[in-house]
Amino acid sequence: MKKCARHRSWSLAGAALLCLLSFPFTVKAQIRLFLRDGTYHIVKSYEVQGDRVRYYSVERSAWEEIPLNLVDFEATKRAQQEEQSSHQREREAARQIDRERFEKPEGTGFEIAPGVRLPADEGVFAYDGMRVIRMIQSSGEVVKDKKRAALVLAIPGPLLKSRAYVVLPGPEAAVRVMSTQPAFYVRAADGLGAKLELVAVKPRKESRQVEKVEWRGGIGQPAELRAAVPLERSEIAPGLFKLTPVQALEPGEYALGELIQRKLNLELWDFGIEGSPASATSASEEPPKIRRSNSPPKD
Repeated sequence: MKKCARHRSWSLAGAALLCLLSFPFTVKAQIRLFLRDGTYHIVKSYEVQGDRVRYYSVERSAWEEIPLNLVDFEATKRAQQEEQSSHQREREAARQIDRERFEKPEGTGFEIAPGVRLPADEGVFAYDGMRVIRMIQSSGEVVKDKKRAALVLAIPGPLLKSRAYVVLPGPEAAVRVMSTQPAFYVRAADGLGAKLELVAVKPRKESRQVEKVEWRGGIGQPAELRAAVPLERSEIAPGLFKLTPVQALEPGEYALGELIQRKLNLELWDFGIEGSPASATSASEEPPKIRRSNSPPKD
């Protein structure tokens, strides 16, 4: 098992945040439409109509046309094939991670239940009454609310707050926990377990919303609004914290995130609750599932 890495990127802190939010955000393209001069347009789709190529520009959110003889279709097709190959490699890597997760960890760490021990290395782990699951991190992204941005420009003065969202890619997390009453164990030398917050994640069309951020230009600090879930927290051994939700979790998507001066780190341990109750199980029973979507996340 690889050691769980943690990045110290701050989520929405001070001047860096305001600078970031001052630039428009664009949706990642599905297709790069190459031209014969080596440049390309980022498009959602394109079609040939006679001697013209009609495409939907992601950058300008509008349909546009260019002469057919300017488009390099071979380069466009080659780029799409390379992207598909890249996605295939990512899916294979994800499957390998899933296979590794089903391997029984070495029983050399702290015993959390009779015959159940944590791995001896640092990391964030979930225990659902059946097995220990090593959590993995996903990177959150700041996405600006374009509709609110247009209203702010239309209305003079700081009457409306600007708005952005922190989202995770894809409709669901790779890690799936089968119990509504899991316990989380955090082993880290810097006391990470004392700083983690559990957040209920809101599903969106092709992503998951972790929090909403609002600010007024030149006035005060950005406010981060998220659905925090109460936790019971205890240090059960030096550097090892146990986090338990105060109440059973509803089936859905969640994330554990580090709070740094009340700001949420964008590197999150995300997971989904499938909704089965925690229970003891024999060796013959099925272990909890951990799955990753076979389709690459769309933006």
